Amino acid sequence: MATMKIPMTVPSPRVDADQLFKAFKGRGCDTSVIINILAHRNATQRALIEQEYETKFSDDLRKRLQSELHGHLKKAVLLWMPEAVERDASKLKRSLRGAVTDHKAVAEIICTRSGSQLRQIKQVYYNTFGVKLEEDIESEASGNHKRVLLAYLNTTRYEGPEIDNASVENDARTLKSAVARKHKADDQTLIQIFTDRSRTHLVAVRSTYRSMYGKELGKAIRDETRGNFEHVLLTILQCAENSCFYFAKALRKSMKGLGTDDTALIRILVTRAEVDMQFIITEYRKRYKKTLYNAVHSDTTGHYRTFLLSLLGPNV
Repeated sequence: MATMKIPMTVPSPRVDADQLFKAFKGRGCDTSVIINILAHRNATQRALIEQEYETKFSDDLRKRLQSELHGHLKKAVLLWMPEAVERDASKLKRSLRGAVTDHKAVAEIICTRSGSQLRQIKQVYYNTFGVKLEEDIESEASGNHKRVLLAYLNTTRYEGPEIDNASVENDARTLKSAVARKHKADDQTLIQIFTDRSRTHLVAVRSTYRSMYGKELGKAIRDETRGNFEHVLLTILQCAENSCFYFAKALRKSMKGLGTDDTALIRILVTRAEVDMQFIITEYRKRYKKTLYNAVHSDTTGHYRTFLLSLLGPNV
């Protein structure tokens, strides 16, 4: 469920475009107007505003936002503007080919999207950048981490609720042996099970593993794997169990301790605001005894804070 609030009566795209144009006039811009409009329009409405703005003023709205806004607010608004698939493709490109490769962002996007979403992302990625997503992963990732990402991208997984109990028990035994032996062939077994099985199946495997061996599968993975390989396997496992808790935990980590990981904070709030943020908010409050709204309020300032809080909706 989305959390950003759209007005009961939404102005026409032409009215919104006019208001944005006026906000840009003069020295500086009226940032409050920009936030009040864009943070309260869904993806379809934002696209129509962009079209109207370009038609009426012969100007690219995103380029104007790029020049008028600054800092974290600019990053957040520009990430907010595209529809989901275009946004994911662009974020993957920046994460893979930017000044610093953000492997965690790549794993988060790829391993939390459905098969149909991944197919769309791959197509948009190629159409936009003239290179296959797999080629950039091949270039920028390495080892087992790369193998997991490529397999997850290109494997057609069953996404329904049914499971086969015998297959679940067999996978639990196989994972126990693979984790214990730690040979290269066993790494491939881990990769195959984690990238080929449905989320429902993996949840059942996790439960069966606990029952059979008295140990959490996640802990076994943490004990016996390292680095980006460990992270991507745990991302798949955690999102199969409860993707909203995965995002709540990632948000908590982005704001915990000294300083704020604004890149992660922006990415998660923006990409989930129109998807499942209401459930993430509930998970956050349940796990950490504090509202996500208050956490974001404490770690951000100014118009940047106002924009992010607008995406979150009321403080609940």
